[in-house]
Amino acid sequence: MANLQNCLDIASIYVSTYAKYNNGSLYGKWLNLSDYSDYDELLTAMYELHSDESDPEFMLQDYEGCELFEKLGLISECHISKDIYDIAEQINDSEYSIEVYEALLDNFLDMSFESACEYANNFYCGEYANDVEFVQEFYENDIYFKLPHFVCIDWEATARNIMYDYFESNGHYFRC
Repeated sequence: MANLQNCLDIASIYVSTYAKYNNGSLYGKWLNLSDYSDYDELLTAMYELHSDESDPEFMLQDYEGCELFEKLGLISECHISKDIYDIAEQINDSEYSIEVYEALLDNFLDMSFESACEYANNFYCGEYANDVEFVQEFYENDIYFKLPHFVCIDWEATARNIMYDYFESNGHYFRC
C-alpha cells in the first residue's frame, strides 16, 4: 500500500466554485486526496464545502502533488476524474513507483495509464546516475557479454552510441 499512500498523500486540491470566483470570492478549501477513501467521498466533501450553492460548478483553483494525474488528464482546473482513485490503486499494485510513470509521461504526453503500464513493463531499464553508468551496468551484467579482462571499452563513446536506442528522464531509463 506504500505507492497508493505516497501517491495520494502528496496530492491536494484547492476547491472553490466558478460562481464564487465570478462574484469576486476566492473562498474554498484545500482538500487532501488521501483523506477520502474514494472519488464519491471526495465529491461529497466538495458538495458539503459549497452547500451554500444549489448546484455548484467546482473550480480547482490550485493543486499540488498531482503532476502525474495532470499528465494523465485526470485533473485540471475544471475537472477531477472519477478514475483518479482507481489509477492511484493501480500505481500501488504496480511494481514501479510514481516517479517511473512521471518520467515516462515526460516523453509521451498523450499516453493513457494502461499504455504507460504496458510500456514500463516492456521497456523500463532502471534508474541510473548517468548514461555511462547505465550502459556499463547493462553490458557488464549481460551473461552473453564475456570479454577477456584485457579488453578496454570506451564507456562514454559506447553510451553515446547505445543511447540512440534508449531515452532517459529524471534518471529513469527506457528502451525506445
